[in-house]
Amino acid sequence: MAQLSPRMQAFVQPHLRTLEPYDPNFAPTRVNLSANENTYGVPARVRAAMDAALAATPTNRYPDPMSNDLRDALAARHGLSRENVIVGNGGDELLYNLVLAFGGPGRTLVNVPPTFSEYAFFASLAQTSVVDVWRDPNTFAPREDELVEAARTANLVVLTSPNNPTGDVASADLVRRLCEACPGLVLVDEAYVEFAEQDTSAEPLLAECDNLLVLHTLSKAFALAGARCGYILAAPDVIDALAAVRQIYSVNVLTQSAALVAVERRAAFAPVVEKIVAERGRLCASLERIGGVRVWPSQGNFLLVRVARASRIRERLRDEFSILVRDFSYAPELADCLRITVGTPEENDAVIEALSALVIEEAANA
Repeated sequence: MAQLSPRMQAFVQPHLRTLEPYDPNFAPTRVNLSANENTYGVPARVRAAMDAALAATPTNRYPDPMSNDLRDALAARHGLSRENVIVGNGGDELLYNLVLAFGGPGRTLVNVPPTFSEYAFFASLAQTSVVDVWRDPNTFAPREDELVEAARTANLVVLTSPNNPTGDVASADLVRRLCEACPGLVLVDEAYVEFAEQDTSAEPLLAECDNLLVLHTLSKAFALAGARCGYILAAPDVIDALAAVRQIYSVNVLTQSAALVAVERRAAFAPVVEKIVAERGRLCASLERIGGVRVWPSQGNFLLVRVARASRIRERLRDEFSILVRDFSYAPELADCLRITVGTPEENDAVIEALSALVIEEAANA
């Protein structure tokens, strides 16, 4: 990835000199299964309602800075009040605001890798120390006792459920233990929770744990990755603190309009989620039948796959079959791992067929 030039390294703050821009390693392909997007898109009737709402949305006025209509709809969905909800420009803005408000020099964020890399990145921007409590290298389950112990001296704990890229979920018991142990705040990132089993969410604990935050996004199950809309549920005083540091007007009027339609018509997305979950099972079973391939069980809309020469196979999928998946081989504990988004049946068939052929060829050439 590109690094800052020597001139820029002299200009920027000292702690930012070694940072590199986020690079999803995107390439235009026929089948894109690299970014955990909902490849089905928005259901046709919902899209028609969105188009009408967008057409009626004036763009000459600034947006409601707090997205209050959307907050009300989200609060109703979750059985909470407006004061328990804050909306952001994707979950990423909210994660950055979390470390901006509650991190900083002399403060610590507990991270549970392998996981979403932006947690540690945002912490570095805010000069927040990161304590990594690594997952079990075989199952990728959190080391719960070690994690709880680290939480006792942390200002922030971030736990993803289902975890990206490993697909496992955190138990309610673990989340409760973390909230009890941590003198600061515990955030559970539930970007993929719609694809998980029922009663997986940590939300019921909000009533008893006033230091718990639960993050959601409309990027995945609701097929609005391009609109950039996420939100956090938490105690009102936590929401107030996040609101105090947010960028003004960060959620534009078009995003607010489209998101409101998606939330109000959320039942229309249930059949799509069911298809993705069913395809996840089929894709997992098919990949497991390929010799030399290991697949971890997942409750997200993606699968973590280990295969010999994964980086080479990823390149060949892209160049020879026009299929894009994400290569995690560079990441600690994820040697020879690819992450494959669950797509449509046709997309999944394409990756099964191509991967089956490539694994055989690469094994023969090894």
